[in-house]
Amino acid sequence: MAPRRKSRGDPDERSRLLQSVPPIESSNSVQWWEDDKDTRRRWWSIRIMYLTMFLSSMGFSIVVSSVWPFLRKVDHSADESFLGWVVAAYSLGQLVASPVFGGWANLRDRTKEPLLVSIVINVAANTMYSYVHAFPQPRGVYMLVSRALVGFGAGNVAVVRSYASAATTLSERTSTMATMSAFQAIGFILGPVLQTAFVPLGENGIEWKAIQLSINMYTGPGFLSAILGIINILLLIFVFKECKVADTAGLVVNSQEIEKSEEEGTVDYFAVAATNILFFVILFSFAIFETITTPLTIVMYAWTQSQAVLYNGIILGCLAVQSVCVMIAIRILSKRFNEKRMMLVAFFIMLGSFIMLIPYGNEPIPHVAPGLHPAVNITTPSPHHQNITHSPNITVLTTPPAATTPPRGCPWEYKWCDNTPKLYLGQMFAGFFLLGLSYPTSNVLSYAMYSKILGPKPQGTWMGWLTASGSLARTLGPVFVSQIYTNYGPQIAFGAAGGIVLVAIFWLLAVYRRLVPFVERNKILST
Repeated sequence: MAPRRKSRGDPDERSRLLQSVPPIESSNSVQWWEDDKDTRRRWWSIRIMYLTMFLSSMGFSIVVSSVWPFLRKVDHSADESFLGWVVAAYSLGQLVASPVFGGWANLRDRTKEPLLVSIVINVAANTMYSYVHAFPQPRGVYMLVSRALVGFGAGNVAVVRSYASAATTLSERTSTMATMSAFQAIGFILGPVLQTAFVPLGENGIEWKAIQLSINMYTGPGFLSAILGIINILLLIFVFKECKVADTAGLVVNSQEIEKSEEEGTVDYFAVAATNILFFVILFSFAIFETITTPLTIVMYAWTQSQAVLYNGIILGCLAVQSVCVMIAIRILSKRFNEKRMMLVAFFIMLGSFIMLIPYGNEPIPHVAPGLHPAVNITTPSPHHQNITHSPNITVLTTPPAATTPPRGCPWEYKWCDNTPKLYLGQMFAGFFLLGLSYPTSNVLSYAMYSKILGPKPQGTWMGWLTASGSLARTLGPVFVSQIYTNYGPQIAFGAAGGIVLVAIFWLLAVYRRLVPFVERNKILST
């Protein structure tokens, strides 16, 4: 087979999600020879990394809309505050594991080994999550441990990005990293959509008592994640080949020029840190949204658990489709508009989404009586002082004590229920729509800007820090919102989230001039 001669500027089969960083020019041209077989092998391995990133991200979100009702089913002592820790456990595990797997990959100079071990842990942890009903009480603790282990297995994200950086040329790297972030974002949003496929199974589903197997709308996503993880393991064993650019068969690279180009420029580490902070706020904001959506809708609209899982899954599915459309639009708009300006607009839209989610109006929230469960609507005076003056009575949802369905509506122990109006359904949809515009835009642009600021330098370690920043955000976000929501209600929770986004906007404006691609910055410094 005749080899194919390529140069750094040549287009290839990878369509650019965003414009890539221009290569550093010099007197000599960096060229290499790569035949079709090597090209296919290299890109099949990169595509497996795309899949690994997608599954890793989906592992966080696939249970988000059902984890609250599942937690209440297996452990009646759990409340919304504990829910925040269960959701945050995933990201905490990922935060701990990222440097472990990253260091392993660097020490052994192998990608496959840490990836296989991490995915095996992920498969076992998802199986544990789906079997949490078989553990003794308090089962909520076992659920927390299982989610932490799922997150630990997802600590391979830094390894995936490091490999993608090593397996691509400079002209391919930015588009590959942007595509990687697109798969991550889609997995993050698409997870709850897959959850809805199990809603028809109901809370009981299919049971095999001999092995304590129960496949229902809560455990199904865990089993699905385990099966997809096994497929990922098989692809790594039989298809994936470690194929870094320097090791590609037939490759001829002027390494002296590469070293010279790296020595000629310096990275603006302040800009790197600034981008990490912005990325933290982006992931923090979306983690708040995913954590609070299910308990919020159960309280505001008195949805049953099945309705909450189904409807929120549909809503997030629509957001997934919207996100794909937004990412396609970003590819077009990034050629015409400055990426920093687009990022600034995205943050303003994100601020608008949280403002839109703050309840206002006159309609009160339906309540549930202490110790009772919903069956019929009755009207009774509120035992607390009413600040909503137009409505001296509020709706209370009750049912006979024999019912086993956890309560819906706002519990009496939440004193903010009397002071907080109902969130209009159209208002909620508008807030979700705005978040569906801002999150994928800011997420993809932050990865692209980060890669451009780093330039041709090896990016594996720095991508690990970006991953850690996102993991920390998804650890603190659920704990933050669950604590504030439980004690002060959605008005304060979404208001505080909006305040954090506003601070991020001021931060972006302050560092705006420093967020310059590596090549442009060093051209300015050299003149």
